Amino acid sequence: MRRLLIPLGAAFVALVASGPAAAATSSSVAALQVALRAQGHYPAAVDGVDGPLTQTGLTSFQARVGVAPTGQVERKTRRALGVLGMPLLGQRELGFGAVGWDVSSLEFRLVAFGLSPKAVDGRFTAATAKALTRFQAARSLAADGIAGKRTFEALAGAKVGSFTPPAQPLTYTVKQGDGFYSIAAGLGISPLLLAKQNGLELTVVIVPGQKLVLPTGTKAPRSGSSGASPPLAASRDAVRASIDRWSAIYGVDPKLARATAWMESGFRQDVVSSVGAVGVMQLLPETWTWVEQVMLGTTTPRTYDGNVRVGVRYLRWLLDQFNGNASLALAGYYQGAQAVRDRGLFDDTKRYVAIILKLYGTV
Repeated sequence: MRRLLIPLGAAFVALVASGPAAAATSSSVAALQVALRAQGHYPAAVDGVDGPLTQTGLTSFQARVGVAPTGQVERKTRRALGVLGMPLLGQRELGFGAVGWDVSSLEFRLVAFGLSPKAVDGRFTAATAKALTRFQAARSLAADGIAGKRTFEALAGAKVGSFTPPAQPLTYTVKQGDGFYSIAAGLGISPLLLAKQNGLELTVVIVPGQKLVLPTGTKAPRSGSSGASPPLAASRDAVRASIDRWSAIYGVDPKLARATAWMESGFRQDVVSSVGAVGVMQLLPETWTWVEQVMLGTTTPRTYDGNVRVGVRYLRWLLDQFNGNASLALAGYYQGAQAVRDRGLFDDTKRYVAIILKLYGTV
């Protein structure tokens, strides 16, 4: 049987299954199976075994997309697989909300640490984070549910240095008149992430004196400042106008698009989430590129207007995928369309959708 040739970076060549089953299973093959399944070319369970179904699925997919059906997974094939085809494990930090080949590889490794095999889908969810913290604790790492360099080293079986306690997170003390949106706007972060970091919903009332833990990556406010950030290049009115304009062009209800953007960023372009989602519509870089390549056929400027255009076009695609059902489209925006179809709505997805529908027509 021809074996799959999947190029791996030298530093992470050991990030495949280990132990007695090492010759039979591979986390990279599992990632391929996840990506092929999303394309309708792999009907079986994700088992990491390079068997006939995987081989047939790969070559049939390659033939369909115009790639030479060699049965080898090179860059052109992974690019054709879309967001689940790249990047390779170890090329970026992974946390909640990440999507990709590397997430599938990681999840396959975490089945041994309590992750359900059915949850191996290339989307980093709360279940992924829970299993990852078990692995990290077992390896005497900071059990933060985020896969970085030290976690990748441990996955590869490399020696990891002595445990270093994680830095104390930044906190914010709620002041009179504060709410999630005003705090998030002042600190340049997503209000949704701020609420989730503290195990709260955006509808919860926060009170003066209450301490909120800030998401990883939040910049500390200058001493003596209230946390307000410098003036933005684009006003919220300009962002709102951009949302309305692209909504009209792509046939999206502007109230729905505005509510989504407000939920994601509070109409701010300078917001970057802990998993790398950027801008007004909080787009992952790979999603932005995919929409450009598949739907727009052109690159867009990395400005607030370009971000809005891509985000609204992506929302249009999701509405089409779910026959105009706004709730399912919003769920797909947050959770991923394939995950919604395969697994239904997660609890946090349901809360996300409910809050946006409450915001509908108010922003």
